[in-house]
Amino acid sequence: MPTRILLEGRPGAGKTTVVRRLAALLRTRRVVGFTTEEIRQGSTRTAFALEVLEGGPRDVLAHVDFPGPPRVGRYGVDLGVMERLALPPLRSAAAHPVPGELVLIDELGRMELACTEFQDTVRHLFESDVDIVATVHAKSDPFTDALKRRADIELVQVTRANRDALPADLAARMERP
Repeated sequence: MPTRILLEGRPGAGKTTVVRRLAALLRTRRVVGFTTEEIRQGSTRTAFALEVLEGGPRDVLAHVDFPGPPRVGRYGVDLGVMERLALPPLRSAAAHPVPGELVLIDELGRMELACTEFQDTVRHLFESDVDIVATVHAKSDPFTDALKRRADIELVQVTRANRDALPADLAARMERP
């Protein structure tokens, strides 16, 4: 049975840091997926970037100056970034699972979920025979709430207290034969 872990935490808890460190620690597994990152001008957050794992491309997913639609809070979201960067490796992993491959998704958040094709791809991933670690907000959302209720999901809370130890713990679990 595939491993399915959702890393749940409040903004700033360290979910992205856990996923990046996990990817860096894995030695015997190929990882596919993406991470997101805040972009700041001084102390003000102005945008979010999406970066494909394994040294893949990076682009701005959402920015205060993007017109949208869609808009999430004060950010306009460029759904084309999801379609060009995030979806191809995820679709490939769902359609052609490779033994030992791990899908890492940071994150299943409002900006990413504004892309219906992303939602469809994530559903397909969770039905395929692939190991998944994904981050989710603690805040309620119909899409992520449905995933959290699945019997095959392990929900792991990310906090400031456990975020430093969590990547090594997860890496040890993921690399166990």
